[in-house]
Amino acid sequence: MTDFRSGFVAIVGRPNTGKSTLVNALVGNKVVITSPHPNTTRRAIRGILNGASFQAVLVDTPGIHKPKTLLGHRLNAVVGESMESVDIIMMCLPADEASSAGDQFIAQEIAKHLRAKKFAVITKTDLVSKSELAARLSGIVALAQNFSWDEIVPVSASIHDQVDLLSQLISASLPNGPEFYPQGMLSDQNEEEWICELIREAALRDVRQELPHSIAVTIDEMSQRDATGPRPFYDIHATIHIERDSQRGILLGYQGQQLKDIGTRARSDIERILKARVFLGLHIKVSKDWQKNTKLLEKLGYGEN
Repeated sequence: MTDFRSGFVAIVGRPNTGKSTLVNALVGNKVVITSPHPNTTRRAIRGILNGASFQAVLVDTPGIHKPKTLLGHRLNAVVGESMESVDIIMMCLPADEASSAGDQFIAQEIAKHLRAKKFAVITKTDLVSKSELAARLSGIVALAQNFSWDEIVPVSASIHDQVDLLSQLISASLPNGPEFYPQGMLSDQNEEEWICELIREAALRDVRQELPHSIAVTIDEMSQRDATGPRPFYDIHATIHIERDSQRGILLGYQGQQLKDIGTRARSDIERILKARVFLGLHIKVSKDWQKNTKLLEKLGYGEN
């Protein structure tokens, strides 16, 4: 397989620029959670794009932002680490937003990585007209003050417009190399990490204001109850961590209905992933100001690498 190409692709950008949606579209399956809330992605999650003659490891990163908590500082550090030693850096820039000081900062950081190919991916193109997209293109060209974009690609992941073209451009920009993962593998997340993410996604759907940032999920117990029949049966007990007592009522809802809805949504996704029947027990715990607490960050899986 001397003509096989492989490499790592870091996907960066401000919060809510469509990075995770793009990763899912490129992989062709849901491998990272999405929501309209900023900083839904909290870890560098690898989605694996497999082609007949190439394999690209897509590193979905948290949105770069001005941090207000210890967690925020650690999320930004994850992005910096993810850009080290990759073959391609793709910066996501929404078609329906003008470039900001945050975009300029990210472009300056990208410029430091001399070896990596640099792609500007204009996301959410289905939300703007052709004339608006043309105006956006000129602003994105101007962002690259200390380098030149190797590719500028407008895409809409939600309607799969030009996603295949982007995949081809990624393939053509990778060096010759081996497969890093088996061909059928779509993500490097283990089952428990993915289950935690699916529960957090379900919890994020209807919450407002500061609560999305305050939610973290851990698995307390996961066991297989029954291996007979066409599908196994799992018992999963998980804790949704929040930061303040006042947030408990928001997650519980009237007579506990909100928590029941979270469990129903999450269980459906978990059963699809595990190809199994699932009992999902959810518990809410106040882990006071965990985003600012070093020990709690470690316990919840957001420690320094």
